[in-house]
Amino acid sequence: MSDMEMKRSGFIGATIGNAWGGLRDVVSGVKPTRSKMMEYDQPLMWVVIMLLSLGLVMVYSASIALPDSPKYANFRETHFLARHLISLCIGLTGALIAFQIPVKVWDRYAPKLFVVALVLLILVLVPFIGKGVNGARRWIPLGILNFQPSELMKLAVVLYAANYTVRKQEWMQSVGKGFLPMGIAVAVVGMLLLLEPDMGAFLVIAAIAMGILFLGGVSGKLFSALVAIAVGTFTLLIVASPWRRDRIFAYLDPWSEDHALGKAYQLTHSLIALGRGEWTGVGLGGSIEKLHYLPEAHTDFILAVIGEEFGFVGVTMVIVLFYWLVRRAFDIGRTALQLDRTFAGLVAKGIGIWIGWQAFINMGVNLGVLPTKGLTLPLVSYGGSGILMNCVALAVLLRVDYENRVLMRGGKV
Repeated sequence: MSDMEMKRSGFIGATIGNAWGGLRDVVSGVKPTRSKMMEYDQPLMWVVIMLLSLGLVMVYSASIALPDSPKYANFRETHFLARHLISLCIGLTGALIAFQIPVKVWDRYAPKLFVVALVLLILVLVPFIGKGVNGARRWIPLGILNFQPSELMKLAVVLYAANYTVRKQEWMQSVGKGFLPMGIAVAVVGMLLLLEPDMGAFLVIAAIAMGILFLGGVSGKLFSALVAIAVGTFTLLIVASPWRRDRIFAYLDPWSEDHALGKAYQLTHSLIALGRGEWTGVGLGGSIEKLHYLPEAHTDFILAVIGEEFGFVGVTMVIVLFYWLVRRAFDIGRTALQLDRTFAGLVAKGIGIWIGWQAFINMGVNLGVLPTKGLTLPLVSYGGSGILMNCVALAVLLRVDYENRVLMRGGKV
């Protein structure tokens, strides 16, 4: 047999062997492909990038006309765009640093971070340190960024509540040793936030703490009592505060003559913006309500501008993106819990509660489903410290997912 014939017969034999192997795999149900697990969650990264990019475009669109008003007469048209870009750069840098920190380090320093955030909440109330805007003292000037301690406290509560739940796991059914210490900590935070005042941040922080305690194994009766106490507390705060009570009445009847030009002014113009958008919107940059009709169009009411310019389709896309992000956070947390990483799992789910609950409140306010409350839309609204802490929190979430993948490969973290 010549060399050419030998090569040809070998090629034919190899081809028949591969075909037979493929047929055998099909019959046996075994697919001979190597499992390829990515180093990090690429779909989650793309969803975050999409929300950040949408926010950049919409902050510019919603703020471009602000310099026409006397309040912002000294600003350029690109002022808020430039500051938002700086915030994004700072936030992404913080996220890169946070991703390098192992979850066990976050666990070790969670109580200390909570104390630091608590001290900053006290300092923001001190004259000549805290900065007041529109009657609220919530910021500490840091030159290129006005830092809002309540944003840091959201991350600190996620980490501290998860750390606390792991440490006190055997006492989670006890009121005195399990629930009470955490309840006192949240109450102290709440009092400081109400002195600013910032009831919106308190709502988010209380929901984070309660959610993590529930996921951590607190009894159903104790959790029900906790919910009842929280609802009662917020009801008393509304009843005892005339301006909060007026907001509730305005929310219930926003179109009355007294409310439409008063406490419900933002709500009515938000609804007008969403109504103008109809199904597909008036087009990017075509919003009328952002022309000094809708207050805080680039921060708290940016979803209304999205609705006016991109319509029902645009608002639905934003809701779907946030739904996917929150669901993915809970999936990552569930995987961590299956790997016996309780702290990491609770942190992942706590971040999901944070982003999901704050987005829900903001959307509800813009859509007229909830009373008006000053909360930004995570990753989208203008705001330096909000963007920074959102990016850091999501970097921690990605770190949890990364360590999950390392462990599932048989590695160590």
